[in-house]
Amino acid sequence: MILHLSTYQWEGGAAVAASRLNQALRKHGIDSQLLVYRAQRSASGVTAWADTPWKEKLFWARFSAERLRFLPHEKDKSVRFAFSPAAVGVPIERHPLVQQADVINLHWINFGFISLAGLERLFSLGKSIVWTIHDMWAFTGGCHYSRSCERFRSHCQFCPYLKKPGQYDLSYELFERKKALLAQAPLTFVSPSRWLCQLTQEAALTRHLPALAIPNPIDATIFCPKNKPETRRKLGLPLDKTLILFAGANTQDPRKGYVYFQEAMNSLEGGGKSEIVFFGKSQPGAYHELALPVHDLGKLSDTGEIADTYAACDVIVVSSLEDNLPNMVMEAMACGTPVVGFNNGGIPEMIDHLVNGYVADYRSAKSLAEGLRWVLENNTTGELSQSARQKVLETYAEEVIAKQYKELYQSLT
Repeated sequence: MILHLSTYQWEGGAAVAASRLNQALRKHGIDSQLLVYRAQRSASGVTAWADTPWKEKLFWARFSAERLRFLPHEKDKSVRFAFSPAAVGVPIERHPLVQQADVINLHWINFGFISLAGLERLFSLGKSIVWTIHDMWAFTGGCHYSRSCERFRSHCQFCPYLKKPGQYDLSYELFERKKALLAQAPLTFVSPSRWLCQLTQEAALTRHLPALAIPNPIDATIFCPKNKPETRRKLGLPLDKTLILFAGANTQDPRKGYVYFQEAMNSLEGGGKSEIVFFGKSQPGAYHELALPVHDLGKLSDTGEIADTYAACDVIVVSSLEDNLPNMVMEAMACGTPVVGFNNGGIPEMIDHLVNGYVADYRSAKSLAEGLRWVLENNTTGELSQSARQKVLETYAEEVIAKQYKELYQSLT
């Protein structure tokens, strides 16, 4: 039995990827289970650690304790959830599913689910462990994305996330603990993008361990092209406008690069033909500086409604400044919606430049605007949409990814 471990079930891109992988494996005959800290919805093959009201309370207590451990060190509120000390966790090794598992597949396990001490106990069980990493935390001194810092390649210290960076700061301490932890760990790393896989192979903490790239899967029967006029009527969106989409769990997260999107939108010529659609969490008045009309759909949790929104729009802009293999790029392309995204992380692996979308110059609002114009001018016959959909079917479909993971698991048992 393959057991996946993830803090969340559907909250955040990493949780979505873990849940989709578990579903894909089960659909294709693999005995797979997902153990999460909290389950947002009932599903076959999914078990929640917090399965009683008392354990629910403990979840929030551990989450708070984890944040309090970092609070004295944080530079400011903007980095509060960007650095995890992994000081607090549950006794995961005692759970019956962990005991029964032949292979354990870790995913995103922070925020009070599995601590560094918990990882040590898990590794000591002697089971084969795959770690599907969805950010850089596994090989840094605590940050989930290093931004421009390159110290993880040698030794973390003088951390830019910390209030008092120094030679022996918290990042140094955690790096040393991870170094001892990973020295003899029975681990194989999987990265959804080739970009993150390469960093894993280069990082001082993980370069001695096997690593490969396998993308996240997607159910292409849910995320698929739809009748655009009907879908727009369903969502209350205009039928006669070019709709440009911007989305995210938190659209104002600085890592999502909204400022570049805003500048690009306000530079578009002939803007009267275009309007903007948002979905995701945002602050009141967040979009008031945009020159184009806005349709804010708010936070969407229903998968069908999310797929409808992609399919209703003409193009999506992904201006992320750091990202692994964004689910929204894959989801939009599966719906036949071309993507304009920055040339960073795993994004250029997903978008084939001038074939099914546009890869814009990093941190260039001008290049984003040029990409938007190019997509809208060159997709009048739907050729880009068809190519985007085909890329997903060939590269990210459930059966394609399930086969690659199955081969990996078989090589470890």
